Amino acid sequence: MKKIINYQEMKQFFYFILLIAGFSSIHSCKNLVDEEGNPLLDLNNTGGLSGPRALYREITDKDTLAEYRYSGLLVNTVITDSASVTNIMYSGDKISQITFNGFLDLDGNGKLDKDSVSFTRLLTYANNGKLETISENRSVFRRPPPIPPATAPGPQTLLRKSKSLYNIKFNAATAKLDSIIMRTGPDVTGTPFAYTDFSRTGYSYFGDNVSKVVRHYGPMAGGLYGAVVTKYSYEYYAYDNEVSPFTLLPTAYKISRLLNTDINDKESLILSPNNPKRWSFTDLGVPVPVPVVKSTNYVYDPQTYMTKGYGVNYIYKPQ
Repeated sequence: MKKIINYQEMKQFFYFILLIAGFSSIHSCKNLVDEEGNPLLDLNNTGGLSGPRALYREITDKDTLAEYRYSGLLVNTVITDSASVTNIMYSGDKISQITFNGFLDLDGNGKLDKDSVSFTRLLTYANNGKLETISENRSVFRRPPPIPPATAPGPQTLLRKSKSLYNIKFNAATAKLDSIIMRTGPDVTGTPFAYTDFSRTGYSYFGDNVSKVVRHYGPMAGGLYGAVVTKYSYEYYAYDNEVSPFTLLPTAYKISRLLNTDINDKESLILSPNNPKRWSFTDLGVPVPVPVVKSTNYVYDPQTYMTKGYGVNYIYKPQ
């Protein structure tokens, strides 16, 4: 009788081990494949991908910052924080429209705003094929506080609307992005539309990489630019010789991403083919500007693509 009991216990323990192994295998496979079952780059750097690839995810230790989804070779959807969705439409191989619905950090405090944002951008190109203008219609929605005896906030209601036009200039000699001039104003029903604010962003380079970005902000009236009231500078240093993950994304999408908020210029490193080990932000409007400097040590895969920097992991998939 004692032998029979021990044998049954051993058999149950053996099945339990198999069950745990099965769950572990499923979990491991899930982490190493995309939504279509394609293998992802091994984050442990035991080989990585070889051949053509696409950027699949930007993740931190806690969150997924962005997930890129494709139709064939073209990225057509980007899922970002709080299930925000960017949809990308094409005319041929050029991006013609970008729509966004979700949440952004409009005030630059490092947290997503509770107000939701919806915008549509139409992209047009010059005869040389370079992006020339982006026109935007944006709406911001807010949930009103509950009215007693209700305890839950009301439904999202329209808070404000705006229209913006971005004129984009490329350097004729180098083909690099030279400047972006933005004009924007409130879109109020029953009121003639007029631009009330502007900004100008200028780009400098060291080789092929962005080295400095300066953005001026000021008011507009009667179609004329007023005096600059705010001026920010972003600088990028100590570039490596390895491949930036963002080289795998369309230039038009990257430029559009920089326009999502007034302080998104800090992400201008995405325009560079390599990776800066340091970058700084300076408010040039204060009497004694003091740069805020951030630095990182990058991790790369065997094909020299960057896989981790500034606390963000980059995951790839086969193209």
